[in-house]
Amino acid sequence: MNSSPLLPLLWFLAILCLIPLALWLLKRTPLGGAGSQTHGAMRLVAQLPIAPNQRLLTVEVGQGDDRRWLVLGVTGQQISTLHVMPPQAEAPSGAGLAPFANGSFAQQLGARLRGQTPAHVEDKSAGGRDAS
Repeated sequence: MNSSPLLPLLWFLAILCLIPLALWLLKRTPLGGAGSQTHGAMRLVAQLPIAPNQRLLTVEVGQGDDRRWLVLGVTGQQISTLHVMPPQAEAPSGAGLAPFANGSFAQQLGARLRGQTPAHVEDKSAGGRDAS
């Protein structure tokens, strides 16, 4: 058998070409961990701009029974979790933040910022008694 001096060089080049292909395939198969990633398990439900670099976001995370809504305060420097709650009914498109059980979050936040107590809290604090 005649061995060409170019044969080892061709094998070397073939292996070099197969490395990126193997990495690309691993990235897209369950063997490489693609099945363990949670694609689509996070979505933006609503956002409310507060200032040029400040926003309130409602983000849905998780799937199935593990779904949660996170209300996040986002600035240029940090992201803070303000509230965690079970998923709520979706707001009609074009609305600000999705409605919460007792009025929208935007209304509640606005009332708190103005130093007022939201109406649903006042009703509860009266204990359901009437003033007669």
